Order: sequence, then C-alpha cells, then structure tokens
Amino acid sequence: MELGSVLICISAVFVTLKWVLKRINWWLYEAPLGEKQYCLPPGDLGWPFIGNMWSFLRAFKSSDPESFMHSFITRYGRTGIYKAFMFGNPSIIVTTPEACKRVLTDDDAFKTGWPISTIELIGKKSFISLPYEEHKRLRRLTAAPVNGHEALSVYLQYIEKMTISALNKWSNMGEVEFLSELRGLTFRIIMHIFLSSESEAVMEDLEKEYTTLNYGVRAMAINLPGFAYYHALKARKRLVVILQSIVDDRKYCRKGNISSTKKKDMLDALLDVEDENGRKLADDEIIDILLMYLNAGHESSGHTMMWATVFLQAHPEFFQKAKAEQVEIVKRRPPTQKGLTLKEFREMNYLSRVIDETCRVVTFSLTAFRQAKTDVNINGYTIPQGWRVLVWFRGVHLDPELYPNPKEFNPSRWDGFTPKAGSFLPFGAGSRLCPGNDLAQLEISVFLHHFLLNYQLERLNPNSRIRYLPHTRPVDNCLARIKKCSS
Repeated sequence: MELGSVLICISAVFVTLKWVLKRINWWLYEAPLGEKQYCLPPGDLGWPFIGNMWSFLRAFKSSDPESFMHSFITRYGRTGIYKAFMFGNPSIIVTTPEACKRVLTDDDAFKTGWPISTIELIGKKSFISLPYEEHKRLRRLTAAPVNGHEALSVYLQYIEKMTISALNKWSNMGEVEFLSELRGLTFRIIMHIFLSSESEAVMEDLEKEYTTLNYGVRAMAINLPGFAYYHALKARKRLVVILQSIVDDRKYCRKGNISSTKKKDMLDALLDVEDENGRKLADDEIIDILLMYLNAGHESSGHTMMWATVFLQAHPEFFQKAKAEQVEIVKRRPPTQKGLTLKEFREMNYLSRVIDETCRVVTFSLTAFRQAKTDVNINGYTIPQGWRVLVWFRGVHLDPELYPNPKEFNPSRWDGFTPKAGSFLPFGAGSRLCPGNDLAQLEISVFLHHFLLNYQLERLNPNSRIRYLPHTRPVDNCLARIKKCSS
C-alpha cells in the first residue's frame, strides 16, 4: 500500500510538472495578449524555450519532412495558419497562397523577421536584416551589376566557358560527388562576378568557410563546441577577415591608380556607390552584402542544377523533350555565332518549365521570416504585433489541392498553366524577392543546355537517403559518373 501511494504521488508530480512546463510559453507569450489571445490561430507553443523545434528537427531528419505540418493539420484542421514557437520566437506559420502573398507583399504590416542567430551569420548589414527604406536603396544600387541585361550578357560568356570546361573535366574523372562539383562551379562563377581577380587559393578558402557557415544558418543556435552554429560563427569571422583583406587591397590599388587589365566587378561597383548625400558604403556593409549575394547566387543554383539533372535522367521522356528544344536552338544559330545568347536563353520555354518544376518539388528555401509591425488580421485570425510569421514554402508547393500528385516531377503540368498568386514562390515575392534570381536562372539554364546536348548522368547510389537540412540533398552528394555522349 505504501509503495502504491508513493507511485501515485510520483505520477501526480510528473503530470503536474508536465502541465506546468507545457503552460510556460502560454504564460510568457499568450496570456499578456489579454482578449486577443482568443483570436490567435490554432496550434500550440510547445515546450518552454524549445517550443516546436524538436518536432520540426525530428521530421526533417526523417524521410518524411511533411509530417511536421501534417501534425498541425491532423490536430487543428486545414486552416492554413497555425501558431507555434519556432527558432526562439512565438510564431505564426502560414501555408495558403493568399496568406503567403499578403505576408510577403504587405510592407506596411510586415518587416523582415529572420532569427537573430541567422542575422549574426549572414550579417547585420545584409539585405535580410535591413529596414525597408535602406533595403530598397541598396537593392536599387546593386540590381544592375547583378541582374541587368548588360551584366547578364557579360556573365553569360563566362558561365558558358566555365560550364563547358567543368563538364569535360568531370567526364574524365570517373566517380565524382556531382553536387559538390556543381557547388564548386557555381561558387567560382559568383566569385568571378564579385571578385574577378582573386586567386584560386583565395577562392578555395572562401568556399570552404562559406560551406561551414551555411550549415549553421538553419541549425539550432547552440553556440557550443561540436554544434553547427558554433562552427558557423567561427567560419563567419574567418570569412570577414578574408573579405576585409580583399577590400583593403582593392582600395589600395584604386587609391594608387595601380593599373589593372581586368573588367570592373561587383566589388568595384560597391566601392563606387554613393547615396544622394555622397555617402559611400562602409566596409562592413560591403562585406555583408557580398556574403548575402554568395548565398543568393551560389547555393540555390548548384542544388537546382543537380536535382534538375537527376529528375530528367530518371524521366527519359522529359529528358528527350528538353534535349530536343536545345538541339533546335543550336540548329537555328547563324554559322558565325559562337556560344549562347540571352535571346536563346529566353527561348528555352520547356527548359524553363523543367526548372520551375524542380524548384517546386525540391523547394530549396524552406521558409521566409517576417515580423508583424502591428496587429494583423488574416483569415479571421490575429497575428499579434512583434510575433514572427513563417511563410512555409513547402506547404504551398506540395499542396495536392494546388498541384495534383505534388511530389511527382512533371514539367508538363506547367503547359498552359499560370499559378495563382502566392502559390509558386521559389524566389520569394514582393520587395524582398531574391536579389539574384535572374542570374541563378541563367546559370541553371546554361548548365542544363550543355548537359542535355552532350552528357548523361549515371548515379552510383540512386536510392541514397535524402537529407533535408539545411537543404534537400542526397547523403552521398549524388555520387555519380558523368558520361560524354557522341553527337
């Protein structure tokens, strides 16, 4: 009897403790809202401090990342908007096209809301953390050197040259980690655009440190040895030192009028930029902008190239259709023309659908972070001022009501189809649309053009397990052989 009483007491204490722990986030974040708490979307804020992050990480480290959002749908219904505690903040997750469009385009109601840990890595002076007006100004100043027609025409020649060389090299290497090689290729391309004169050794150091930094961007912000975030912070410090040295050298050469035969690159453009008051960018602003563009023009391009190639190789009918379009483009080319032109790039209609479908299925960016500037009403629910809003791209891109059989790769679904606003967001939307989107699409198209015409991919582990964080990729980095085909 005494033992039974002890067990009952222990059980009661355990149940009480669990109830208290589950209520802490409510006391901290919901109770202070008063009556407004009853207008919050359905959901829960999870355990104190951790919130819903354990269930998020568990789902995305499994073979079924969609189970995270499915758990909300199962418990609270298909409302398309849920409350949660994510990345250290009380948050609202939105998953419908209408809600996503509203959050991404209403700059009066929402501002950027990336976690402090991410801002520490990417930079406090980068686009992801700047106030609206400053962000707008810097985008305007940097748009032409990255996405302008003249800039893309110049970059096209270099991208094509690098792509042809890389594919030929890989075809003679035997086994290669296809994704690693593609990331290296896109990194060299973006670094040439920004820092055209740097040595191969500097490029390798930058790529190594940036890879470490990127792994920490979506990891839990645990700044202790052994954790990805800890190593990412160290990598950022090393990156800043390298980039500061490059900036110093460039300023020294310009000040001394040391002649150079190289063309003006993005760093030169950033050093020349002045606002209406004649103020130039500070070194820390330039460095953070460079780091931000590295992500915009490097990571997404390499991963999309890999997945598009894998998907096409796995679907011969789509491969042949995409290849036929590229063959026709070459056939129409004047005899005197050497290499691709922007006009030809814009004629790649089917290849554009292949890229769109790849971006939809893979959804390279998991979510976008915003923060409510005031209380906002969406779908009859209140998003409280100061709460984070997570635009859940995967929830939209893989919604079976929007895209039948959503996990099936089918470029033909885009034939004559125009997605409704907010239902296709590979580069985000609104004023904070990915700044390197045109350059990224050019890189991907040039690579696929030459691959389709001349190469085949043979994966060595076609059933390799998929890892979803920080980005969707095979665990073996797509170990494969690149085979050159006869014309």
